[in-house]
Amino acid sequence: MAERLPPLIAVRYFEVAARQLSFTKAAQELHVTHSAISHQIKALEEWLGVPLFRRLNRSIVLTEAGQAYVRPVREALEKLGDASRALKSREQSGTLTVSVLPSFAAKFLVPRLGGFRRAHPDIDVRISASDRLVDFAREDVDVAVRYGRGNWAGLRIDRLVRENLFPVCSPKLRRGPIPLKTPADLLNHNLMHDSDWPESMWARWLAAAGVKVNQLKPALSFNYSSLLIQAAIDGLGVALVQEALVRDDLATGRLIRPFDVDMPSDYAYYVVSPEATAERPKVAAFRTWLLTEACTEAAGAPPQPAAVDGAAALGGRAAKR
Repeated sequence: MAERLPPLIAVRYFEVAARQLSFTKAAQELHVTHSAISHQIKALEEWLGVPLFRRLNRSIVLTEAGQAYVRPVREALEKLGDASRALKSREQSGTLTVSVLPSFAAKFLVPRLGGFRRAHPDIDVRISASDRLVDFAREDVDVAVRYGRGNWAGLRIDRLVRENLFPVCSPKLRRGPIPLKTPADLLNHNLMHDSDWPESMWARWLAAAGVKVNQLKPALSFNYSSLLIQAAIDGLGVALVQEALVRDDLATGRLIRPFDVDMPSDYAYYVVSPEATAERPKVAAFRTWLLTEACTEAAGAPPQPAAVDGAAALGGRAAKR
């Protein structure tokens, strides 16, 4: 294919010179020297084996070969320009498919998505809620939000927020017949948690709060954090939750923190995309917006990119959120 095509820069210079019928004006339009135009035209003529211009004393005219050549050259350059503009527009706008964990979508992303749409109205955002780890090589997905330790091979990975776990409950539960005055009072309530977490999570939080227990009574568990949070809002018990998923409910008063004790998590939420496409304008725009939202939500603590070596996969069953 390369042997069938002349040098593209020489073809471009020829089209401008043929339109201007002047090497000097062509050089001015292309911001190059007169000699550069002359050199490229000569190279094209040698490649084609025919003269394209007839040089007069103070002007140039197209030869018969040049006149026959210039029309298909212009059509080809116009098609190339149209295709390039269309591709560039597609990268900057068009469809952006985001794979996101269902609870994160419901409790964090969707309530804030209007801000991204207002800032980028030309990007058609498609949310695909799934607790599977997306296979970027096989699926038509541009970017994903995942929960784990942040070590997935071959991906650009940015941490959205490091997670803390703490109990939340409905305000009416704290004012109920069994008030929550100390962390030990939690033992008189239904202790709810995500079913993907080990049952020891509540015992660990209670130990951090200074409450020693030998055995906890059976509790309610849910396979999605959004269900767990809704159960807490409805007053079914006290839920051990991730901070990022309850900020809106805490802000509106649907939930309260009965005790100000945090337990750091080994996991966090990350925004991920293939390294090869991470800097596409629409992907970069979404990542920047999401990181900014997370930074704002974390009271100004800037998110930091994860140090990724690509050596390990997501541990346990922490992805279902």
